[in-house]
Amino acid sequence: GETVNVGGYQIQLKGVEAVPGPNYKAMQGTFLLLRNGKLEATMYPEKRSYFSSTMPMTEAAIDVGLTRDIYVSLGEELEDKAWAVRVYYKPFVDWIWGGCLLMAIGGILAISDKRYRMKLRKVVA
Repeated sequence: GETVNVGGYQIQLKGVEAVPGPNYKAMQGTFLLLRNGKLEATMYPEKRSYFSSTMPMTEAAIDVGLTRDIYVSLGEELEDKAWAVRVYYKPFVDWIWGGCLLMAIGGILAISDKRYRMKLRKVVA
């Protein structure tokens, strides 16, 4: 199959086949994610057609890493058994969530600081 290079990775299409689902039929692609010729993951994006809807839905395959996420999405079938495919390389996505967690921890530490607590006054009756 065809191979595309994205972010230091090679993504190779091995094939597309029809697969049944519980309430849909789908075309499922098989993609190999390679780095320096070594297999890192096998990805299976789908183009689904649900029985209750006329609109097809795309299910992207996502390979999550500490410093990057790779998305592969199966597009429309073209002529001569060719497929339109979208490949996205997103660096440091997990670090965004880590930053949110770090801000929440900082907020909790700031709230718990004794210097900012108000002292209660004793009322003499």
